[in-house]
Amino acid sequence: MEFPMHWLIILVIVLVIFGGRKIPELMRGMGEGVRGFKEGMSGHAQSQQTAPPVQPAAPAAATPAAPVEEKK
Repeated sequence: MEFPMHWLIILVIVLVIFGGRKIPELMRGMGEGVRGFKEGMSGHAQSQQTAPPVQPAAPAAATPAAPVEEKK
C-alpha cells in the first residue's frame, strides 16, 4: 500500500509546529480525554438505566409559622 503524500505533508507540519518532544505529551492528553469521555458516556448511560424515575414532590401543606421568641 502506498503512503499518500498528503499524510506525509501533515506529519511534517505537525512536527514543525509541536516539535518532537511535545508530541508524546499531546497524544497522552488526547488519550486521557478520550478515556474520560468514554467513561463519562458509559457512566451516564448506566445512571439512566439504574436510576428510579423521578416523581414530582407534593406541595407542602401551608402551616402557620410558630412565633419566634427573642432571648434576652
